Amino acid sequence: MTGKVMGKVIGIGPLRGYLLEEVLAWLLRSSGFEVLTHRDDQDKEPWKVLKEDKNGLLVRGRGAWHQVDALGQFRYVPPFSLPVRLFVEAKYLTSTPVGLPTVRNGHGVIHDVNEGETTTLTALGPGRPRTRYRYNYAIFSTSGFSKEAQDYALAHQISLIDLSAPDFEKLRDLVKTTADTLHAALKATPASQRPKVHKMREYLRGPLLDMYADDVYLPDAFREPLDHLAQALHSRSKLGLVLAFPAAPFVLGLASEDLYGFVNYAREHPTHPVRLRRINQAASHPVWELRSAEDPDAYVLRFGLPERVEKWIVAQDEGLSSRTRYVKRSMLSTMTLYWMDGDHAQTFQLQYEPGELRLAN
Repeated sequence: MTGKVMGKVIGIGPLRGYLLEEVLAWLLRSSGFEVLTHRDDQDKEPWKVLKEDKNGLLVRGRGAWHQVDALGQFRYVPPFSLPVRLFVEAKYLTSTPVGLPTVRNGHGVIHDVNEGETTTLTALGPGRPRTRYRYNYAIFSTSGFSKEAQDYALAHQISLIDLSAPDFEKLRDLVKTTADTLHAALKATPASQRPKVHKMREYLRGPLLDMYADDVYLPDAFREPLDHLAQALHSRSKLGLVLAFPAAPFVLGLASEDLYGFVNYAREHPTHPVRLRRINQAASHPVWELRSAEDPDAYVLRFGLPERVEKWIVAQDEGLSSRTRYVKRSMLSTMTLYWMDGDHAQTFQLQYEPGELRLAN
């Protein structure tokens, strides 16, 4: 490297990961969650539960503060429940599946933050209740998950969303291309003039999430690829991705080449029956296709199930106890999607027969 551009440049791998984190923050917002920052917690110590350091957002647990890639809070509080928050962890890897240590760490984090104390007794004066939340954890990976990671995640209700299927190729390529362009610009810029990664992320949250920062300026070489990334995601025509919530211990990431086709149909039919089938697609995990039962040509949504999760579902059959069959029918008969229309979250429910999630012989 010449003297003009001397200085350490962030690796291309971590840069892709940071951009994927921002894409997933956008996904959270479009799926009914508010994306949180440290500014959303105006409490002072010892009641504060969110703060920021040089590595990003931190969430208070019972025993430690924990870094989070992206944190969302669902806009509506379920009856007789706590406000729901979702930790999102992004792993942009090219070949190696996410392993057990990542999922085990996620479980440790979520256990600690959900064990936060209800009352702070160390404050001066009478103890004051600290706001409680119900935290959940989801890991997104572009390279799949190991079997050990899947088993552990299912046992501890950590959601695994596999982005390695062909349906997510456009999304992966968009993140990769943007990161490659930014990396080349960083290498070509003198060290004293290179923007910090957190400044690029703050800038991206402006056009992507309408979270504009007052003190962020980027040269055109960095601003233009970030603007393009935001515009491509907002178009959603070929980058359809939305979260779905079955009544089960995991979240699904649904992909579509025409997401607005689904949204337009669902607006007219907020609750409707669907058909599921497993398809032959080259991926690191089983891929399922979902269509309207009454109008199969209206839209196509696809989602992946890690193999161990799929086996957990389909292993339940008629030979099992009546209680197990009841659990299967109640947990695996509806999935709910939330679509943001301005400040209003529209709710769609897709109904299906649990028996359709059974492997064909």
